[in-house]
Amino acid sequence: MTEFEQQHVQPLQSEPKKPAGKPGLFNGSTRHGLLGDLSLRHPWDIPLFIAGIVLTCLLYIAWVGAVGIIIYMIATGKWSSIQPAIEGENEGLSNPYSPISMGIQLFVAVMLIPWVLWIARALMYAQIRASGVRMSPTQFPEGYRMVAEAAEQFGMRRVPDAYVLSGNGMINAFAAGHGFRRFVCVYSDLFEVGGKARDPEALRFIIAHEVGHHAAGHTSYFRLLFTNLVMRIPIYGMALSRAQEYTADNFGYANVPAGAPGTMALLAGGKYLNAHVNVHELADRAATEKGFWLHLVNLSMSHPLITWRAHALRDRSKAGRMFLRPKTRIFDSYLPAGSTWSGKYPTPEEALELLERARAEGHVIGEEQFGRFPFGQSYPAPEHMRPLQVREPSAPAANPVVLRKPGAH
Repeated sequence: MTEFEQQHVQPLQSEPKKPAGKPGLFNGSTRHGLLGDLSLRHPWDIPLFIAGIVLTCLLYIAWVGAVGIIIYMIATGKWSSIQPAIEGENEGLSNPYSPISMGIQLFVAVMLIPWVLWIARALMYAQIRASGVRMSPTQFPEGYRMVAEAAEQFGMRRVPDAYVLSGNGMINAFAAGHGFRRFVCVYSDLFEVGGKARDPEALRFIIAHEVGHHAAGHTSYFRLLFTNLVMRIPIYGMALSRAQEYTADNFGYANVPAGAPGTMALLAGGKYLNAHVNVHELADRAATEKGFWLHLVNLSMSHPLITWRAHALRDRSKAGRMFLRPKTRIFDSYLPAGSTWSGKYPTPEEALELLERARAEGHVIGEEQFGRFPFGQSYPAPEHMRPLQVREPSAPAANPVVLRKPGAH
């Protein structure tokens, strides 16, 4: 860990472990109970979830109420007064607007939602079990150890299943469940980054992030049942999703803080150029990139913007931002923000001078990125990968902001 990381980032501390017990309806997936380890949650995670429960219950009540009103109007004969306007010339079940058809449709929709969700989760789990490579003590043991260690640290009652799926070039991982069973899926391409020759801390962080979703209860059936509808509400649904992702990042950071820079570099630069991404410069751009359109993009995203996410993982005095951009930065950039007027952009001559200046001031490490990967060769990570990712990208800001020591988040 660099001197900067020692000063500004430290692992989060979890509560003492309690007896595991079996997962149940009222004890949660972890020893910490239904709400999990609150010290690792994003502050908006639980409030938005509770609001989702209230909204979902109101929608279900309205749905059932509509069915009841239709049945009542049919039974009392009041439907006949509005029937011609609604049905027109069609009658009976052949008309989707007939009282019988509307009643059946609404009733079936309400009754089927829990079953459809249950069956969909069962089918997904079956498909993954049938096609994925299951991590075990004898198959991908390094990855399985990462899952088990994260589960132990987070107080999980049981270790989630873990599967490797063919990535076909994609970098992704996800967590899901069925019943009381939980599982993590890691795309194979992540192992090209996470192997011993690359960046194992990044793979460990990603796995801990996914296990963190389980530990926080994000994958439970009842949570999905009560958020499935509200997730489709513009702005609100995406805000809840981003809060959950910030929470999972907190779990990943608690497990392996050294993996946070590598993970952000991987998500921003890909599995080959990750070694050349300066995460400090990436995080600082969360504070300098402004504008209405950027915030509009953020409101439509299920995951935090990469720059905001990198900033939240660096500044542990905050658990991340949901609606407003971060405003603290550490270094001055050589280039103006993309939200500024183009007149402030450097001319070609000025850009070349800036390149020479950055090299002369010692801010350039491993400048060459092209032609590094001819077919059939072995590519260990460069020895300077982590120092490059967390190096000081330029001079300290004129009014540097000293990040506060880590708190609960």
